[in-house]
Amino acid sequence: MRQTQFLRMFLVVSLAWLSAFLASAEDAYRYFTWTVTYGTISPLGVPQQGILINGQFPGPPIEGVTNDNIVLNLINNLDEPFLLTWNGIQQRKNSWQDGVLGTQCPIPPGTSWTYKFQLKDQIGTFMYFPSTALHRAAGGFGALNIAQRIVIPIPYPTPFGEFTLLVGDWYKSDHKALQQSLDAGNPLPVADGILINGRPNGFIFTGQGGQIYKFRVSNVGIATSINFRIQGHNITLVEVEGCHTLQEDYESLDVHPGQSVTVLVTLKWAPKDYFVVCSSRFTKPILTATGLLRYDGSNTPAAMPLPIGPTYQIHWSMKQARTFRTNLTANAARPNPQGSYHYSTIKVARTLVLANVATQINGTLRYTVNGVSHVDPDTPLKLADYFNIPGVFTVNSTKDTPPSGPPTLGPAVVGTMLHDFVEIVFQNTEKAIQSWHLDGYSFYVVGYGSGLWTPDSRKSYNMADAVYRDTCQVYPLSWSAILVSLDNKGMWNLRSAIWSKWYLGQQLYVRVWNNEKSLYTEYDIPPNALLCGKAKSL
Repeated sequence: MRQTQFLRMFLVVSLAWLSAFLASAEDAYRYFTWTVTYGTISPLGVPQQGILINGQFPGPPIEGVTNDNIVLNLINNLDEPFLLTWNGIQQRKNSWQDGVLGTQCPIPPGTSWTYKFQLKDQIGTFMYFPSTALHRAAGGFGALNIAQRIVIPIPYPTPFGEFTLLVGDWYKSDHKALQQSLDAGNPLPVADGILINGRPNGFIFTGQGGQIYKFRVSNVGIATSINFRIQGHNITLVEVEGCHTLQEDYESLDVHPGQSVTVLVTLKWAPKDYFVVCSSRFTKPILTATGLLRYDGSNTPAAMPLPIGPTYQIHWSMKQARTFRTNLTANAARPNPQGSYHYSTIKVARTLVLANVATQINGTLRYTVNGVSHVDPDTPLKLADYFNIPGVFTVNSTKDTPPSGPPTLGPAVVGTMLHDFVEIVFQNTEKAIQSWHLDGYSFYVVGYGSGLWTPDSRKSYNMADAVYRDTCQVYPLSWSAILVSLDNKGMWNLRSAIWSKWYLGQQLYVRVWNNEKSLYTEYDIPPNALLCGKAKSL
C-alpha cells in the first residue's frame, strides 16, 4: 500500500516538475559575432579583392537546429554599406530581419548591426550571402544548415557523417569592375571558373568505406547552373531546401543558382579516391571544378577520365526536374506529415503571370518584370509601409500580367492579402535560363513547360506531390508555375537569383498585408532598426 502511494506521489511530483520545465523552456540561442572585411584572395590563381567574414572565404557556416534563435552581430569594416540575406530562411512574421534593401537600411561602413531571427519550423540546407551591390560576386557567402530536432525522425538512414559543398561560378574581375560594367550597359559575361568551397580543385571529403554520408550542396554562384556528380557513385536525393523528397537515385543532379539539395552517398567500393565533379550547364565553354571523395586509408589516386555530365541538354534538365517529388509519408520540422497539406483542394485567389524581358531604358541594359525594372528607393519599402510615408512606392505598380507600353524604372510592388493562395507563372522570354527566389516562403513547383503559358497549361500541373522549395528554375523560352499560400505577413523580395539581372531590375516585392496590427501576425519593428531616407527624420 505504501509503495503504491509512494509511486503515485512520485508520478505527481514528476509530472508537475516536467510541466513546469516545459512551461519555462525556451528554444536554444546561438550567438555569433562576424566581422566583414576585404582581403586578397586568389581562387583562380589571380589575386583579387574578396569579402571575408572573420577572415574566412567562404564565410563560416551556421549549424542550427529547428527553432533555434540566431543572434548575430555583424560588424561592417568595408568601405560601402552592407547587408546579408538568409536565403531560404522564412523569417516568420519578421521581414525586418530579411536583409534586403526593400526591408531594411544597409549597415553603414565602420558600424555594426545585430540580426535576431528564429529558424522557425524549418529543416534543411540553405545559404547566406550579401544582398548589396555586387558584393556577392566577391564572397561573403556561407552555409546555413538546419538539423531536425531529435524527437522528429528523419525519413532515411541516419548518415555516418555529412559534408557541405558551396558550389558556384567565379570571376577573375573585381566585383567593383563587374558592377561598373553592368552600370555601363554591358551584360554579364560567362564566368571564368567554378569553385567548390572556394577552390577550383583539391578539396577533399574523407569518409569510411561501407558508411552512408550526407552531402549538402548549394549553388552560391551569381549566374551559372551547375551539374553535380561523384565518380562511380549514385547519389540519392533526400531533400531540397527544406522539403523531404522521394528518395530517387541519380547519376548526377542539376542545381541552379540559389538552389540547395541534400543527397546521400554510400561508400561501397574499393578504398581509393574518386572525383567529385561540378560542371557548368548551358555555357560555352563548359567550366569544371573537381574535388575528391577519399575513402579512409586510400593510397590510390582518382583515375581519369572524369565522369561525363550533361552540357546543354535543356530537355534532359526539365525532365529531371519533374522527377523531384515530395515524400508525403515524411515528417517535416514538425510532427505533422508534409502530405497533410492538400494544396490541390485550395481555391486560387489570384494568378500572376510574370514575364522577364531584357530591354534598354535610357540607353542602357535593364531587366524588367511585367514592364517594370525595379529600383530601390532611398527609403526601404518596409519602413515606408510601416510609417505610412507617402511617395515611396505604389501598391500594384507591377501588374498581374504583362502590360503593353514602354518599360519603366521604379519600385516594383505587388499588393496581396494575408492568406491569399496565389498561382505565379514565371514566363521566360529569353534564350537563357532563369532562376527565381521568393523570400519568406516555400512554394509548390507544380509545372514546367516550353513556349508560352496558357490556362490550358494547368492540365499538366502536378497537383499531388509537387516539391516544396524556395527557388525555381525557368528554362529558356519556357515557363514554370508555382502555388504559394501567403501566410507570412510582411514585405518579401521576389527576385532573380541570377545576380546581374537582379542588380539591373529583375525583381519585385510582394506586400502581404492585412489591416490587423497584432503580434500574432507580424512582429513590431525591432528596437535597433536602422532608419534612412525619409524615415531618418522620424
